[in-house]
Amino acid sequence: MKEVPLQREISHRHKRLQHLAGRLLLKEMFPGFPVKLILIADTKKPFLENEPFHFSISHCGDYAAAMVSKTNRVGVDVELLNDRIDRIQHKFMYASDVKRLHVLCKMPLLQSLTLYWSVKESVFKWWGSGEVDFKKDIVIKSITGLPEQGTVHCIFKKEFELDVHYLFFSQNYLTWVFSDH
Repeated sequence: MKEVPLQREISHRHKRLQHLAGRLLLKEMFPGFPVKLILIADTKKPFLENEPFHFSISHCGDYAAAMVSKTNRVGVDVELLNDRIDRIQHKFMYASDVKRLHVLCKMPLLQSLTLYWSVKESVFKWWGSGEVDFKKDIVIKSITGLPEQGTVHCIFKKEFELDVHYLFFSQNYLTWVFSDH
């Protein structure tokens, strides 16, 4: 709290630590980053007025991630493998997607579901304007790489082609997208 401000009251100790860690990462990447000027949009996306920096923050469990660009929109997400993902897959995947999942991903189901969810979260954060149907608007076309790292090619809103990069570590997926669309 000496390095970055707590911009809203967060009573849960771990959530407060995650919030502060994400903002501290922004300052670590860009020492002059104006963390005190961060606003929160109706979509819950943090932003800076007039966008001198495009940035994205994520946190899950014991990890925080941040991404910053002066020129391009960015989105980052970190997700811990968790059985809950199986229960909510209907919110972000069609039944036909689940069948394709086995062909595209050469990894256990829980791991591939978590990857899909994290990719879609990164794209949602990259977009930043809300109004995204995770099932219909973010279509995963291909995956290249290994279960530990690679790239997911997807189509967003039938208009934008995006490459979302991923890294699997300590039972977590880190996904990120960087694009000027």
